Amino acid sequence: MQKLSNIFWLGTKELRSFRHDIVLLFLVIYSFSLAIMAQAQSSSQEVHNASVAIVDEDRSNLSRRIQHAFLLPYFQAPQLIAEQDVVPLMNAGRYTFVIDIPPRFEADIVSGRQPEIQINVDATAMVQAGLGSGYAQQIITNEINTFLSHIDRKNPSQVDLVVSLAFNPNAETGWFTSIMGIINNVTMLAIILAGAAIVREREHGTLDHLLAMPLTPFEIAMSKIWANGFIIIVSAFFSLYVVVEAILRVPIAGSIPLFLVGVGIYLFFATAIGVFLGTVARSMPQLGLLYLLVYLPLAMLSGSGTPLESMPSWLAAVLQISPTVHFVSFAQAILYRGAGFDVVWPEFLIVALIGGLFFALGLLRFRSVTSIA
Repeated sequence: MQKLSNIFWLGTKELRSFRHDIVLLFLVIYSFSLAIMAQAQSSSQEVHNASVAIVDEDRSNLSRRIQHAFLLPYFQAPQLIAEQDVVPLMNAGRYTFVIDIPPRFEADIVSGRQPEIQINVDATAMVQAGLGSGYAQQIITNEINTFLSHIDRKNPSQVDLVVSLAFNPNAETGWFTSIMGIINNVTMLAIILAGAAIVREREHGTLDHLLAMPLTPFEIAMSKIWANGFIIIVSAFFSLYVVVEAILRVPIAGSIPLFLVGVGIYLFFATAIGVFLGTVARSMPQLGLLYLLVYLPLAMLSGSGTPLESMPSWLAAVLQISPTVHFVSFAQAILYRGAGFDVVWPEFLIVALIGGLFFALGLLRFRSVTSIA
C-alpha cells in the first residue's frame, strides 16, 4: 500500500508539473482538437460542392436527365449557360466543370451512333478537377445506360452489382482521417510526455532529489506513466465525444469506453518507449530528434495510413511484433465496425504482452541510469 501511495502522490506531482508547462499543455490541447479538425477538413479526397454548368444544345429528355443527375453534396445545382459564355465564365472562375451536350445527342444515342460530350475542366482546382471529371463521366454513363434500358427491346442483364459500404457509406475522407488522427496522436503524445517528464527532472535537478527520498526507480517510473497516460486518455475521450462526434458529425459505431480500455493497455508500450528515450536523451532537443527516429516508422508502418495488405508479405509478418499495429487494428474494429470485447480481446492480450515486455526493458534502463546518478 505504501508503494501505491507513493506512486499516486508522485503522479499528482507530475500532473501539477504538466499544468504549469504551457508548451506541453498547448500541444496536448491542440493535438486533440484543432489538429483533428484541420486533418479531417483539409485532406479531403472527394469532390464536394463543385460548381458545374451545362451547355444544352440538344434540349432532349436525355439531356435533361443528365442535368438533374448532378446532385449535392458532390456538385452544386447545374446552371444552364450559352456556348459563347463558356470561356469567359471559366476564366472568371465561376465554374469548375462545364458540360457541353451537342445537338441531336439523344437521337444519335438511340440510333446506335457514338456521339461525344465535351467536359471542360478548370484544372487549377486540382483535386476537384481530377476526381470530379471521373465522377461526371460516371454520372453521364449511368444516365445513358438507364435511358437505353427503358427503350431497348432486348432483355436486360440478369446481374446487377450493388456496392454497399458498411462504414462511411459516402466514402468521406474526414470520417477516416479524424479517428486515425486521434489514434496517431495517442502514440505521439505518449512518447513525448513520458520522455519529457524524465528529461525535465534531469534538467531541473529534481531527479536527484527523488532518488534521495525513500523511493524506488519503479515507483518514480510508474508515477510518470500513470499520470501521462491519464492525460492522454482524458484528451482522447474529449476528442472523440466533442470534436469527432459533436463538431465534425462523424458517427462512431462502437464503444468508446472499450476503446479507451485498449488505449490504457497500449500506453504501457508507448510510455515505456518515452521513458527509455528520456533516459538516453540529455536535453529536450535530443529527445525531439530521437522521437522522430522512433515515431515516424511506428506511425507509417502501423496500418493507419497504408493497410498491411498493401505492404510486402515479409514486412507485414515482421510488423506483427509491433503493438502499434495491433492498436490500430483493434481501434478500427471498435470505432468503425462496432466490434465488442469478444472480438478484440486477442489483440488486447497481444498488446499487453508485448507492451509489458517493452515496459520491463524501459524500466531496466531507467533503473541503470538512476543507479549511476
